[in-house]
Amino acid sequence: MKKIVLIIWSIAIAVLLTSCSDDNGISPNNDNTDSDIGLKSEYNTNRLQILNIALNASAYPNASFEWVIKSKTTLQDSLTFTGRNLPFISLYPGTYSISLKIKNGNDVINKQTYITVQKESTSYSAYIAKVYDFLPAVGQFTNTLPQWNSGDSREAMINKANNAITGSNPSMICLGGYGGYVVFGFDHTIINLEGERDFKVLGNAFWADASANPGERGGSCEPGIILVSYDKNKNGIPDDEWYEIAGSEYYKNTTIKNYSLTYHKPASDKIPVPGTAFWQADVQYIQWNDNQGNSGYKTQNIYHLQSYYPEWYSSSSLTFTGTKLTDNFYDQSGIGSYWVGRSYEYGYADNAPNNDEAYSIDIDWAVDQNGNKVKLPGIDFVKVYTGVNQEAGWLGEVSTEVAGAYDLHLKK
Repeated sequence: MKKIVLIIWSIAIAVLLTSCSDDNGISPNNDNTDSDIGLKSEYNTNRLQILNIALNASAYPNASFEWVIKSKTTLQDSLTFTGRNLPFISLYPGTYSISLKIKNGNDVINKQTYITVQKESTSYSAYIAKVYDFLPAVGQFTNTLPQWNSGDSREAMINKANNAITGSNPSMICLGGYGGYVVFGFDHTIINLEGERDFKVLGNAFWADASANPGERGGSCEPGIILVSYDKNKNGIPDDEWYEIAGSEYYKNTTIKNYSLTYHKPASDKIPVPGTAFWQADVQYIQWNDNQGNSGYKTQNIYHLQSYYPEWYSSSSLTFTGTKLTDNFYDQSGIGSYWVGRSYEYGYADNAPNNDEAYSIDIDWAVDQNGNKVKLPGIDFVKVYTGVNQEAGWLGEVSTEVAGAYDLHLKK
């Protein structure tokens, strides 16, 4: 028997069919749209694209709605969903019979439609297709990853970030200190497959050679918060609601929600004076303050002498708001020479080596702005921002790096 996986979210459904073959008696008809409720007699869509079947809001306002979905190959298998509207997504091509039962008081109204899922004419890529926005915070690799050249606008830097991390052979960009971010998307919807992890954001984290705490996972881990969105309004840009991936730290009291940090552009760049040891911080460089009553400086070190403030950003201050994770780096040596960044358990970018399972993200971890879990049918866009505000001695600020991303289902 073929397996069908049902993904239910809020008031929606996403359907995955593992295989389709010859017709088994189901065929679309040519009736016109049912004007009472706005249900067409048939629909066509590509695989890995969300089809929203939205009924007229004024039709049967107090009724209940039950959808029964059958594949053409396994008529004995069916999926049932309740709700007025039906977003639908499939990983594989095929034809689906959709029966709708409307219970309006003592009346029962039955409707029928069909969905034909086609294979895309040009094969989808598993990798990032486009960078939509990029703004790093203050950091030692800001203006170098990617390289800023005199006269480069924000649009030019977004394009450089696009060239760096799209496709199957990406390089890397740096998001700087807390809040620095990148927004990217794919050429298809990454399906939310229940019980499986769905996508991965790559970075440059690695494990330490040795840890003072047996069993601890740590090394160079600079965790970034991940947000996801799907193109609900179908306009091809990331302007719909964002949902945060609630990683292992999300519900802990050490994590601060609605955190806001402002960096203040210095009057001029300072040239650092080498300290007495290579791991010492050199110059208090860029001042910052947050909405928790804290303030401090980002330091400039002897290894990176360029401006740490994004040169294409003309404002004298730069503010970022989001979730802040607790500091994860500590001085294992006790003398400032060997710093280790702890890896959080799951749910973050640049938080573990790329081949580690902790790097894989499940869309089912998404929550809304109030922290309520949501069930998304899939995602089209991803935002990543540095989630820690910390200086790690001679290593400098904790800054998330992004080196590409991909759809785990298509990568298979």
